[in-house]
Amino acid sequence: MGLLTNRVERNEIRPGDHIYTYRAVFAYSHHGIFVGGSKVVHFTPRRDVHSSSDTTLNSYDEMSILPSSCPIFPDCGFRQPNSGVVLTCLDCFLRNGSLYCFEYGVSPSVFLAKVRGGTCTTAASDPLETVVHRAMYLLQNGFGNYDVFQNNCEDFALYCKTGLLTVDRLGVGRSGQASSVIGAPLAALLSSPLKLLMPSPVGVATVTAGMYCMSRYATDIGVRTDVIKVAVEDLAVNLGWGSGVDEVPEENQVSNSGDMDLIDFR
Repeated sequence: MGLLTNRVERNEIRPGDHIYTYRAVFAYSHHGIFVGGSKVVHFTPRRDVHSSSDTTLNSYDEMSILPSSCPIFPDCGFRQPNSGVVLTCLDCFLRNGSLYCFEYGVSPSVFLAKVRGGTCTTAASDPLETVVHRAMYLLQNGFGNYDVFQNNCEDFALYCKTGLLTVDRLGVGRSGQASSVIGAPLAALLSSPLKLLMPSPVGVATVTAGMYCMSRYATDIGVRTDVIKVAVEDLAVNLGWGSGVDEVPEENQVSNSGDMDLIDFR
């Protein structure tokens, strides 16, 4: 990975890595946690078992529309009833797109240099085995209701990697991608009065870009003060989800031995 791109090859990723791929000609990215065995756990708009259609198909993250069958992995597309957390194979996750790996623990200068949000964070990652445990736990128990700006696929991956949860549910979530969507027009709006003071378009553009980058940095989970560390077992209690996922028959649950297979084999 470099300053210009986080693109990686399949043999470079490890169980517990936060990966993503771009959709709609780089319009947005979809994020997940690679858990080994060519499998990815990721978060999508919730599919209601009592409805014939998904509840959030108009969101930018339309990964709830999964292939009806996978020719390689019979368990591809596994999810609990009424949950948006899904297990798919890497091929179905990528949809012929390129593979990218999200960076953790980057310096502020590197973070600001990456103009596009949703590629890195200054926050440190927890041990990879902890990341896989969180992802597999949430596959069984859900991650609450999907929200484009407060609880999306990137928020899911960021939580699995760091265990950090946003306390202020009224503000923007942990997602750098969502922060970019909000920060760009906000920076343009705030810098518009400068056009009267700065005759040079280059000067205005520079100030606008600076405001945009600083707004992204201010919402990064590595520097925010409104985030707390929450154990995955306590996540539902902290967010008031209650029993958001229906009681699942024992035979539908992924066994602990299955979890180890995902971690041990690539």
